[in-house]
Amino acid sequence: MSNDYEDSLSMDALNDRIAILEDNIRQLIEQAAAASGEQNESRIADRISQQNEELDRLLKIRESRQKK
Repeated sequence: MSNDYEDSLSMDALNDRIAILEDNIRQLIEQAAAASGEQNESRIADRISQQNEELDRLLKIRESRQKK
């Protein structure tokens, strides 16, 4: 579910946030590949999941705006 702040973002700002999330996910995947230990892998997997959820939410906001 989106909040008022994200609803008020310009399309450029929304695209910037999406790009940042995509980069964060890429970096987390690289960290996961290099991580050793179950605790580190679990923590990174949780962060990847959170970032993916945020990315999906912002992509839906952008998609709905593009349909208008």
